[in-house]
Amino acid sequence: MKFLFLIVKNLTRNKRRTILTIVSISVSLFIFSALASLPAAVDRVLSRASSSRRLVVHNKAGLAYGLPPSYLPKIAVMPHVEAAVAQCWYGGIYHEVSDQFPNWALDLAGVEKVFSDWGVSQEAWDQFKKQRRACLVGPETMKRFHFSVGQQIMLRPAFPMYPSVQLEIVGTLGSKAPSNVLVFRRDYLEEAVKALNGETPFTDTMWVMPDSDAAQSRVGAEIDEFFANSSAETQTETEKSFFASFLETYRTIFNMAELLGAVVVITIGLVAANTAAMSIRERRSEIAVMRALGFPSKTILSLLLAESVLIALVGGTVGCAAAFVLLKGANLAAMGPLNVMRVSGLVLAEAMIIAAVIGLLSALVPAQSAARRSIVETLRQL
Repeated sequence: MKFLFLIVKNLTRNKRRTILTIVSISVSLFIFSALASLPAAVDRVLSRASSSRRLVVHNKAGLAYGLPPSYLPKIAVMPHVEAAVAQCWYGGIYHEVSDQFPNWALDLAGVEKVFSDWGVSQEAWDQFKKQRRACLVGPETMKRFHFSVGQQIMLRPAFPMYPSVQLEIVGTLGSKAPSNVLVFRRDYLEEAVKALNGETPFTDTMWVMPDSDAAQSRVGAEIDEFFANSSAETQTETEKSFFASFLETYRTIFNMAELLGAVVVITIGLVAANTAAMSIRERRSEIAVMRALGFPSKTILSLLLAESVLIALVGGTVGCAAAFVLLKGANLAAMGPLNVMRVSGLVLAEAMIIAAVIGLLSALVPAQSAARRSIVETLRQL
């Protein structure tokens, strides 16, 4: 600690170079922190779904192809099926296009049983069943738009075949529910769509609750077998499997993100190494004088490495803080279930370790060379 003032004083000699080095490292670790948060977001989604008994039924051809509403009553009366509800993706916009967030309509009958783990209070469920325009909102969306229970909101449709809907918030979703969604009643959406164009809403999925964990695979197989060779064959999956297959579409993005993060970190490491070499080369005479005055080579080496590591840690702190703040407030609706991506503590720790390694390795070789160089030879050359 007795050399801390000397370290800081040396860093302020060339303020522009120091600032540019800090900025370059902060930008690289900002990119790394953001990209490294993608796998953590995937794990969070799958972990939440792994404990669910629910099954997801969708068209075997893909989510772009809907299911006939007539399938629902047939599924509901199958053996070992406790409840079933249909889902219609609405994708409404609150004010501006940037205010879009996940929202969909659910059947009223059976919704409380199918989503019993969502942590919704009984009072909120009662109000949801009682009021035709009722909706339930996740805590992230409540916080983002400063909503409050009892507030009336208007959502504009993302698709032209749907009308705008006027909703009243009657409760919030619990910790095990998606934190950024809004759900409302499908019967209300159906009435509004029929009044607009005489059609019925597009049913993209159906959620089924088996009566036990043991019956989960049996129920799924029976559903697919029942609708085999029909005009809209089904594929039934567990909730975890459904989200895993959905997230598989992002696999290329994940691979590119990992590659980009590695390239950025390596590139900035080389830039930092070049900067450290230039800085140490300019101070050869000073280092020779310090050694002539009795400073050991190890002390000089430690001072030079400390300067480089300190710059890297400052840059890492700035980059990690920027990534944490920006991702927390960003609107990532286009990322689907990953739109609640956050920078975790583990990612922050990894980024700071990388920053320290960049600072250490970038200055190690030139600092060793300068600390061991002959005093007489250095002074003679200068």
